[in-house]
Amino acid sequence: MRIDLRASFRAPLWCSAFRPFYLLGLVYAVLVMVVAAIGYLGVFPGAFAHPLRWWHGHEMVFGFATAMVVGTLLTALPSWAATPEIRDVRLALLAALWLAGRVAIALAPVLPAWAVALADLALVVVLATMLVPQVLALEDRRYRLLFLVLAGLFVGNILFHVGLLAPQSDLSEHGLRIAIDAIALIFVLKSGVLTPAFTENALRERGSAASVAAPAQLHVLAVASVLATGVLDAIAAPAPWVSAAALVAFASNALRLACWRGLLVVRVPLVFVMHLAYAWFVASYGLRALSAFSPAIAQDAWLHAFTIGAVGLMSIGLMVRVVLRHTGRPLHVAPIALCAWAAMLCAAVFRVGAGWTDTPVRWATGSAIAWSVAFGLCLIGFGSMLWRPSLPRASVGGGGPGEGG
Repeated sequence: MRIDLRASFRAPLWCSAFRPFYLLGLVYAVLVMVVAAIGYLGVFPGAFAHPLRWWHGHEMVFGFATAMVVGTLLTALPSWAATPEIRDVRLALLAALWLAGRVAIALAPVLPAWAVALADLALVVVLATMLVPQVLALEDRRYRLLFLVLAGLFVGNILFHVGLLAPQSDLSEHGLRIAIDAIALIFVLKSGVLTPAFTENALRERGSAASVAAPAQLHVLAVASVLATGVLDAIAAPAPWVSAAALVAFASNALRLACWRGLLVVRVPLVFVMHLAYAWFVASYGLRALSAFSPAIAQDAWLHAFTIGAVGLMSIGLMVRVVLRHTGRPLHVAPIALCAWAAMLCAAVFRVGAGWTDTPVRWATGSAIAWSVAFGLCLIGFGSMLWRPSLPRASVGGGGPGEGG
C-alpha cells in the first residue's frame, strides 16, 4: 500500500501555523508546570541535568512561549501584512524542530551539550531563513523590528547553553532575561496593534463612535522604552539605568492603555481580556522600575507579572479568538474560556503575591495549579478544533455581537 506523504501534509493540522503551535503550546504549558512542581517536591532527584529553576525558565520561554509566539506571528503576518503563509511541509518542519528542541532538553543528561544546543537553536534559525526575505520585501519597515525579536531569542538561547557549561556563571540567567525581553518587544508590538484595533471594531459593532486612538509619538515612546530596557539589561548597564528605562516604559504604556478605553468593552470578553493582559504588562514594568530601589519588592515580581499575567493571559485570549475565527466558528465566548481566563488571573495574583507572604511556597503552588487548570481547560475546550477541518463560514455566520476582529 502506497502512502501519500503530500496528502498527509495537507491535513487540517498543517494548513495554518496556529494549529500545530497552539496545540503544542497548550500541551506543553501544562506539562512543564506539572513536571517542575514535581521536581521542586524532590520526587525525582537527579532527573535534571541542570538546576531545575533554569530548566523550568528555559522551557517556559523557549518551549511554551516560543510556540505561542510562532503560532500567532505566522498566522498574523499573512492577514496583516499579506505575506505568503507558511504551511504544509514547511510548517511541519518548524513544528518538528520545536519538538526536537524539547526532546533534546529532556535528554540533556545523556546527550552531548553541543547536540542539545544545536537541536534547541534550530527552530529560530530556520524560522529566520523563512521570515527574513518576506519581511524585507514589505514596504512597511516597522515589521523589521521582528528581526530584533528573533535575534534576542537566538542570542539569549546561546548564552543560556554556554552558561550551563560553567555552573558558577550567570550567563544562563542573563540569556533567559534577554529572551524574555525579546518576547516583551513582540508583546508591545503586536498587542499594541491588535488591542486597539479589536476595541474599535467592538465599539463600532455596538454603535459607539468613541475614539481609542493614541498619539503616534506615544506609540513610538512605548515601544522604544521597552526596547531600551531590554538593551540596557542585555549589556549589563547599571541597575538605576535599567529601572529608569522601565519607568518610562511603565508610564508610556500606561497612558497608551488608557487611550484604548478598555472599560468601554468590559462586556466584550474577547476584547476586554486583551486589556487585562496589557494591564499586567504595564504593571510588570512598574514593578521592574521599583525593584531596584525598594527591598520590599521581590526581584522576580516583575518577571512573573509579565510571564504569567501578561503573556499567559494574552496567550489564552488571542488563542481563543484565533482558533474560533480561523476555523470558521462564531466569536462567541464559551463558559470554559471564561473559566480559563479566571484561572490565569488567579495564577498571576498568586505568583506575584507570593513574594509578600509568609508562605511563598503555598502561593507558588497555587499559582502552578491555576496555570495548569487554565491551559488544561483550553485544551479541553479548543484542542480538537486545531486538528479538525474548519467549518464553512457561511454555515456559522459572522462573529457575535461586539466581538469584532
